[in-house]
Amino acid sequence: MLDTLFFHLLILIIAANAGPIIVKNLLGTRWGQAIDGGLKFIDGQPLFGKSKTWRGLIASLIITPVIALMLGYSTQTGIIISLLAMTGDLFSSFVKRRLKHSSSSMAPLLDQVPESLLPSVIMMQTFELTLISVFILVLFFMIFELFVSRVLYRMSIRKHPY
Repeated sequence: MLDTLFFHLLILIIAANAGPIIVKNLLGTRWGQAIDGGLKFIDGQPLFGKSKTWRGLIASLIITPVIALMLGYSTQTGIIISLLAMTGDLFSSFVKRRLKHSSSSMAPLLDQVPESLLPSVIMMQTFELTLISVFILVLFFMIFELFVSRVLYRMSIRKHPY
């Protein structure tokens, strides 16, 4: 059940979500324009928030296909996984803004599930996953993300321990 394909997809989802963090730490505030351009939704809250940037999206779209190639997959596979993970992340941010959570605030499950579930479900056939292995992959991603976030916070790479 948990074979090489499972771990490859997990690595690619991690890469898609790590890319924006890595590039933000390398570039600081440069090219950090918000994807929503500061637009407000009908509830008066930001559409996604200032932490969802074009820089982060582009970083994910570059890093994930490179990792995909290193693992023996096509750049197209990497791009699809990146787009799905970033779509899940934007969905999370959209929902958090509707709940009036500030940008970069913690929302357990909402912060991890969409960005790992969406690519896992869409790529089930490609990576030969079952519904149970999708559930386990999302669980692994959640545990990994929460653990690594705390480590990166202690290393002063992240601003928050989540």
